[in-house]
Amino acid sequence: MALLSNKEIDSALKYLDGWIFSNNKIYKDFSFDTYLNGIEFVNSLARIAEEKNHHPDLNVGWCRVEVIFTSHDQGGVTDQCIEMAKMVESIFK
Repeated sequence: MALLSNKEIDSALKYLDGWIFSNNKIYKDFSFDTYLNGIEFVNSLARIAEEKNHHPDLNVGWCRVEVIFTSHDQGGVTDQCIEMAKMVESIFK
């Protein structure tokens, strides 16, 4: 997968509410009513990431999870990062 241009990333993020592009990464904080709801979200995301072989960096806190996508191999954001962000949105709802 080739890296996306800043313009391509900005265009894609218009359709992904709350996602931010910075430092060659896209990321978003998700809030939950309970700590365990956040852990269940992480487990669901982990299964999809393993299936798609594109794994996010995760920061788990009390009732919040930060999800960060970048292609470590490519050194930036690819189509696969954007597709995974869309999948994250679908499991969050």
